[in-house]
Amino acid sequence: MNNLKQYKLYLILALFTTLQSIIAQQNPQYTQYMYNPMSINPAYVGSRGMLSATGLYRNQWLGLDGAPQTQTLNVHAPVKYSRLGVGLSIINDQLGEGVTQETFFDAAVSYTIQTSYQGNLAFGLKVGGSLLNVDFTKLNQYDDVELSGQNNIDHKFSPNIGAGVYYYADNYYVGLSVPNMLTTEYFDESNNSNSTSYVATSRIHYYLMGGYVFEMNWRWKFKPTLLTRYVSGAPLQIDASANFMYQDNITFGVGYRFGAAVTGMIAFQLNEALSIGLAYDKEVTELGGTQFTNGTVEFMLRYEFSKNYRTVRVPRFF
Repeated sequence: MNNLKQYKLYLILALFTTLQSIIAQQNPQYTQYMYNPMSINPAYVGSRGMLSATGLYRNQWLGLDGAPQTQTLNVHAPVKYSRLGVGLSIINDQLGEGVTQETFFDAAVSYTIQTSYQGNLAFGLKVGGSLLNVDFTKLNQYDDVELSGQNNIDHKFSPNIGAGVYYYADNYYVGLSVPNMLTTEYFDESNNSNSTSYVATSRIHYYLMGGYVFEMNWRWKFKPTLLTRYVSGAPLQIDASANFMYQDNITFGVGYRFGAAVTGMIAFQLNEALSIGLAYDKEVTELGGTQFTNGTVEFMLRYEFSKNYRTVRVPRFF
């Protein structure tokens, strides 16, 4: 491979690194984080008091070829006659129409202490890893870059551990977590000049989340939430939302990701077991003002398994 093609390859990899940083600073990003806390904090598992399964699909930057897509599945439940909760999480992150794909899988466990009649303090730990695939041959359609399969990265495994604490009562919650405590080097380092060298290293992310449910009257509730994310070398990211719930069945509101996007969301509790949600992001950055993207959409589906919902004392508002 000549110097020109090597230069183009590294330029492409630098672009991927930039995109990874934009996508929640290398971690998958969610607008409906208030319905998906398990992906952020392992101490959340089991807190809903029943077997709960949540699926989430995010399509970022609609209209932009090769834009990020994320699929998430979380399943968790309390362990009967104990203070433990257990859960499984699978996240699939794709970029560049199959050029890069990373799948995260984790098992989580929590231990909850009842601190008062309504208050609960949970400690969580998760272990797992990720598999990274990069198919450089799919870049051959762009310009005159021609790459062979020897440059590909196939099923590169990276281990991971994470931890968190989560305090919740009937009408509020707060959590602090580090979901990925191990750094990961993206793209293998090699002495072979025809092979790819890694150009990015994931960094430890710190999350602080919280929310409150204000009962305005017997029909209406007000649900403000906040999620802050800190990672070394990147600006502090703050997500704030204000949602209104009508008769515990319909929730709608707006949010703002400081310096990044404005969001709108709506969710429906269709019955005691099933709820769905839809969110839309509009970038406030220079990218959002171009003709290449029509915003970001996110779809959430949650199903809960219980023989008697009335016996569940933990809040179902978050």
